Amino acid sequence: MLDFFTKSVSKLFGTKSDRDLKEIQPIVDKILVEFPKLASISNDALRGKTIEFKKRIKDFSAKEEKQIEELKAKIDADLTMDVEVKEKLYEEIDELEKTIVDNNKEILAEILPEAFAVMKETARRFKENKVIEVTATQMDKDLAAGRDSIIINGDKALWSNSWKAAGIDVTWDMMHYDVQLIGGIVLHQGKISEMGTGEGKTLVGTLPVYLNALTGLGVHVVTVNNYLAKRDSEWNGPLFEFHGLTVDCIDTTEPNSEERRRAYLSDITFGTNNEFGFDYLRDNMARVPEDLVQRKHNYAIVDEVDSVLIDDARTPLIISGPTPKGDNQEFAPLKPRIEKLVNAQKAFVNTALTDAKRLIGEGKTGEKEGEGGMALLRAYRGLPKNKALIKFLSEPGVRMILQKTENFYMQDQ
Repeated sequence: MLDFFTKSVSKLFGTKSDRDLKEIQPIVDKILVEFPKLASISNDALRGKTIEFKKRIKDFSAKEEKQIEELKAKIDADLTMDVEVKEKLYEEIDELEKTIVDNNKEILAEILPEAFAVMKETARRFKENKVIEVTATQMDKDLAAGRDSIIINGDKALWSNSWKAAGIDVTWDMMHYDVQLIGGIVLHQGKISEMGTGEGKTLVGTLPVYLNALTGLGVHVVTVNNYLAKRDSEWNGPLFEFHGLTVDCIDTTEPNSEERRRAYLSDITFGTNNEFGFDYLRDNMARVPEDLVQRKHNYAIVDEVDSVLIDDARTPLIISGPTPKGDNQEFAPLKPRIEKLVNAQKAFVNTALTDAKRLIGEGKTGEKEGEGGMALLRAYRGLPKNKALIKFLSEPGVRMILQKTENFYMQDQ
């Protein structure tokens, strides 16, 4: 009966997948409208689209950025500024930064169809041309110094569609289809995109990664092992670098090194979940800002999300080790004195408790005379969590004696 009801509801309203696709399809249609417009423009004009997108994003939050600069300049200029005033100014900066984050979401949603179309056209040109000729930029020249796949010829840069990825020669032969466009939209929206084998998961990631890297705030691509991190950064990297975006992989650098800091400053940073996680833990243990390697988190894509967030997440990341004994360790010389003080206090409390038991047993509980009740109060104030004291206070009438004594002396004070 329940199965029949479920099928009836699905026929009437459609499945969750059907409803999601219905919402996404208009965005896909916009991408497919923008894509043919790019076929006739030059390679330089195609690369110029990235500069245009970055400018649109920057202009969209120009007002807030200017306000932040003015507030920071105001804080730096007044060295005698009151702490409370400075705190309020920093709170204003935090609010403005939140506004910029919201602005970025809005402008990226607006740019998405054009940006996805640019990445699709880039993939098409690399697939259909063995060499792509563009006007050489400084970044082209820097990359060409270490790669055979980029050749500088006068003022031109020749980008080959074949390069090495994880030590293997690869030739780019992929182009985004509608199913990959849908997957890219889903990932940009912060949702999980489940794709079957052969549906081009690696290609899907290029779309939201390129879009979110346009903000200049950094994109993390999280993979499950070192090989995939290095392979994907080298396999997809040229498509991003062709548009002037920097790409790096943290797994090829040493922890806390200058190379790793530069990797995190790249527009797109590949790495394994463990390396990202341990860098986060190390940064939380840093004593000065110069020791930090990560910058403020912006956007991340997680490959094999079930493995990373479920399977691997069962094993916690722990950083531990011996604490070095430096010249300024005050604990060692003070420890014997503190131990002596604590032992003296324990001895006093034990004596007071013994006296309290004896005097109360003899019926001498008067508060004013300070006999059994006073001895009990001294033991309680000296070490309230003493197990022998707690046990004695549980006996009938003893806690009442303590309270009466405490009330008497509190009244006196």
